[in-house]
Amino acid sequence: MRLDKFICDCTGVTRSQAGKLIRQGLVTLNGETVKQAALQVKDTDVVCLDDEQLQLIGLRYFIMHKPQGYVCSTDDPDHLTVFTLMDEPLVERLHTVGRLDLDTTGLVLLTDDGQWSHRISSPKHHVAKTYRVWTADPIPPEAVQQFAAGVMLRNEKTATLPAELELTGDSEALLTIHEGRYHQVKRMFAAIGNKVVRLHREKIGGLQLPDDLAEGEYRQLTAAELTLLKV
Repeated sequence: MRLDKFICDCTGVTRSQAGKLIRQGLVTLNGETVKQAALQVKDTDVVCLDDEQLQLIGLRYFIMHKPQGYVCSTDDPDHLTVFTLMDEPLVERLHTVGRLDLDTTGLVLLTDDGQWSHRISSPKHHVAKTYRVWTADPIPPEAVQQFAAGVMLRNEKTATLPAELELTGDSEALLTIHEGRYHQVKRMFAAIGNKVVRLHREKIGGLQLPDDLAEGEYRQLTAAELTLLKV
């Protein structure tokens, strides 16, 4: 890898900024000051910027318990983003795997591995997502069969894929869907004449939101958890 690209990947600066740092004599390679941006860096080399050793950051995978009031975007002029809850280097390289609405809480995955996130969020892979839903009105028992058969959403040409609805109270249920249409859960209940008043994602694939992860907290996924998300 070229020296200037190595510096970019470690620090997030642009290629031109990296070149300027090198020309200023602020970069050493194995203890020697170097001023050639095109020098090749090997795995065994030690690169320092202003006497601080640089390390490449590998692909990262995080799980977060999203609170209300945060959006799953990198920038929003009106609301805080979930990335403001993170203290990580080069956080701007991360993205969420799919999105939760501003008022929806629960499990969010974040990564800088685009291929991994695409496999999980792509509709063709049908990765299951389970939500706990609270509604304004009681949920009729026949909704279980309605959702299992697929429902027509407003302004859609095809019905939703079969979904599993488990009633856990008069106005509370667990809903597992296998696609990710826009505001799908809320629109599914609207299609049967009800309104979602609270929504919380509990599970993606085989991964359950950990009980010990409080709202607003996040951590790296373990190797075992990553296995649960293989698609």
